[in-house]
Amino acid sequence: MKFENILSEVNGFGKFQIRLVLIQVISRITLPCHFVLNNFMGAVPSHHCDTSALDDQGLFWNLTREQKLAVALPAEPDGSPSSCRMFAKPQYQHLYGQNSSEDAATVPCPSGWVYDNSTFRSTIATEWDLVCSRKGMNKLTATIFFVGVMVGAPSFGFLSDRYGRRPLLLVSYLGTILFAVLSAFSTSYMMFVVMRFFTGLSLAGISIISIVLNVEWVSIERRTLCGIITSLDAAFGNWFLIAIAYSVNEWRLLILAVTSPLVLAVICWRWLPESARWLVANRKADAAHRYLIQCAHMNNRSKSMETVTPNCLLESVQVETQDQKYSLVDLFKTPNIRKLSISLGILWFGVELTYYGISLNIEGFGLNLYLTQFVFVSMEFLVKICAYFFLEKIGRRKSVMGASFLTGLCLLINIFVSKDLWIVRTIMGSLGKGFSEVSCTVMYLYTMELYPTVLRQNGMGYSALVARLGVAISPLVMLLEDAWHMLPVVTYCAVAIGTGLVPLLLRETLNTRLPELVEDVEKPRGKGSALKERSRKPSTPEKAEVQTSLIHPPARLFSVTQVQVE
Repeated sequence: MKFENILSEVNGFGKFQIRLVLIQVISRITLPCHFVLNNFMGAVPSHHCDTSALDDQGLFWNLTREQKLAVALPAEPDGSPSSCRMFAKPQYQHLYGQNSSEDAATVPCPSGWVYDNSTFRSTIATEWDLVCSRKGMNKLTATIFFVGVMVGAPSFGFLSDRYGRRPLLLVSYLGTILFAVLSAFSTSYMMFVVMRFFTGLSLAGISIISIVLNVEWVSIERRTLCGIITSLDAAFGNWFLIAIAYSVNEWRLLILAVTSPLVLAVICWRWLPESARWLVANRKADAAHRYLIQCAHMNNRSKSMETVTPNCLLESVQVETQDQKYSLVDLFKTPNIRKLSISLGILWFGVELTYYGISLNIEGFGLNLYLTQFVFVSMEFLVKICAYFFLEKIGRRKSVMGASFLTGLCLLINIFVSKDLWIVRTIMGSLGKGFSEVSCTVMYLYTMELYPTVLRQNGMGYSALVARLGVAISPLVMLLEDAWHMLPVVTYCAVAIGTGLVPLLLRETLNTRLPELVEDVEKPRGKGSALKERSRKPSTPEKAEVQTSLIHPPARLFSVTQVQVE
């Protein structure tokens, strides 16, 4: 009997699994909050050079505010005061509608800036003057955070494959709380970015471990549903962020507010089970047996475990006598795993770079910050619901290909739409954001189904590493607008379309068993890998078990070998 069959017997998506998913919602809603927090925490309000020094000299004593700005600051093409420069000497002729015959000399703001505090009472941009020549430091804040996530992902992947999913989740919870609080009380920009780095590192554990733990506890027929439900946490988290950010307009309090759900997550951690699949794959069958009995009892299937013993569990995943410990190096040792890892690395990099390229540039679509974020998140929610039916009907491979192409198409359309047509731009931007989120959603599920259990967290960690590399680069791509204002969008568009071609190198995993060992991936086709689960509606009364290799050329993708009828 296979482990998948045992899981189905105890109900692969009953009360036990629902409780597991709901508990992890508490921690997972903090992920999108921190991932797009820089949109609010690093927002740059309207600003101009501080002219108070001229007031102190008595030069502006009888002028209105508008007159002071006209005399002290050059005007932008749209007529607004310059944000980054001021006249070297006051230009009093402007009070009478006269312009100097030649351009007056300007200098960078010598006394700092004055900010519009009507929307944000304080942000990191106003705290440390991250504007004008220092605006790159604001973008760098998001990049450093995602570099932390990039470093944390393979670390937590390796450790959770070695020591289990459950204890490393607790480490991730506590680490995130600690470093988020320290970042909120930072006294300097350098301290802040260092604490954000470690916050990202700690959050990586929640990101990759929680979704793996969920999927490893559900049966084949409910795996897609579980993946979609888990992905909806991002929408709930973003709605939570919008509500908090609208109510809290001080960046230090905002960090504390979006981190607070993790305190409840730590309390609820005691009710999280370890992955029975991981326990069996690591020859800890007794512990796996206890968790399965708990699962069967909660799901009212206690009788189904009466004949299942720890030895049966070991046989269910074909565990051989081995004490091998796996690491990231094993992702590139053998041919099929190496091909899989390289393909998924390219795919993850492109998908995440595009997704966060849209997410971190929401000010460019015509609506205010909060409303644009709300529209984007609402579109994500609707698109994810629709994605469930596509995943069930056409599979993972075609879904991620289609979502990537459609993301690129939406960005391409926006290249040719005038900024005055903000409704069209917002609709296209929202659709692009939604389709890119579908790509991310499918990729989490797809990656877990392709890697074997003994390497699954290492594979997820590696995938998260290259994904966060794409995310870290994404804010910096926006700096290309200094060369050509459309170059960032063109870059995101090209990456999205190019990424859509990579899934051609991967196999379909719809309704297939999760591979347990490296041998399940490397075993030559037709020699008993037995990963294909029988269909839900067999064409004949007989129950047949189908087997197929995990990775093989696309031309033979749908070729299967029928084996013994039960």
